[in-house]
Amino acid sequence: MPKNKTHSGAKKRFKVTGSGKIMRLQAGRKSGAAFASAPTTGSRKKHRRNAGMVELEKSDVARAKKMLGI
Repeated sequence: MPKNKTHSGAKKRFKVTGSGKIMRLQAGRKSGAAFASAPTTGSRKKHRRNAGMVELEKSDVARAKKMLGI
């Protein structure tokens, strides 16, 4: 029986915590100059608010686990 492969797009977007939660990057972070020291689009407050990881919604957990091979 062959092994299942991890979805290459999913492994770049999701991280699994020690307790088993699936985390994703906060939405709206990649647009503009979100990672620049002096953002050119939007305020600094907006970019700080979108920083970090958030827990994946319950409705998407089963699909993400299947793609990650969990």
